[in-house]
Amino acid sequence: MAVQPEGTPCWADAMFTDLEGAKTFYGGVLGWTFGEASTEFGNYTEAYADGKAAAAVVPPMPGQEDQSQWCLYFASQDAAATAQRIRDNGGEVLMGPMQVGEFGTMCLARDPGGVVFGVWQSGAHEGFAAPMGEPGAYTWAEVFTREPEKTDAFFPAVFGYRAKQMQDDAVDFRVFDLGENSVLGRMRMTDDFPPEVPPYINVYFRVPDCDEAVTRATKLGGTLQFGPMDTPFGRFAALTDPQGANFSVIDTSRTEGEFPATTEVS
Repeated sequence: MAVQPEGTPCWADAMFTDLEGAKTFYGGVLGWTFGEASTEFGNYTEAYADGKAAAAVVPPMPGQEDQSQWCLYFASQDAAATAQRIRDNGGEVLMGPMQVGEFGTMCLARDPGGVVFGVWQSGAHEGFAAPMGEPGAYTWAEVFTREPEKTDAFFPAVFGYRAKQMQDDAVDFRVFDLGENSVLGRMRMTDDFPPEVPPYINVYFRVPDCDEAVTRATKLGGTLQFGPMDTPFGRFAALTDPQGANFSVIDTSRTEGEFPATTEVS
């Protein structure tokens, strides 16, 4: 697998107090299987879609037993340089950069609006191996923020994104592009979100049938937050797992409607 261009979403993981519960839930909803826990790296456990690396789950480190949430990592050619750009543009480096054995170098950061994300400089581990179109694979992500103007300035400055604003008076939504590819969305959090919900990155995983995935998720203790809904990008639903982590499922083979108009943002 080729090294991903700078700023490409390349990996996702989440901390769960009940690791076995998380494996049962995501295995049931997304069809994931799981590798052996790596005791050398805090019982970090990779999840596989059809035998290919799709994400990972890990127990929280001492003092980090907060509500679970998914963390999206962006590819970097030089994690130290990326960390400096994060600081220079009003973000905060929470951890690292630190070497993770032969696998690569990571750091965790927070944007000026409070969104936590990761940076990954690949070594032996290059990131997602499960192809985007396959069931269980990472497909898309959106930054949910109450301070979009901060996010809109920060991510292009750090990763060189170009931006397009959706032309929709009802929704404040922006898309970030790398080259010809759209790689990340940004959604303004409205008053529909309870104030205790922090800003976050919502990750989407591909499923062959959105409605069936929602049924499995709710039977396994998850909560349906929105949908299922048909869109030009696919039929999707927003969920919260039993330990509080938000994520979405999408069936990209079932599309409806016209793609929304967008305007380039300078």
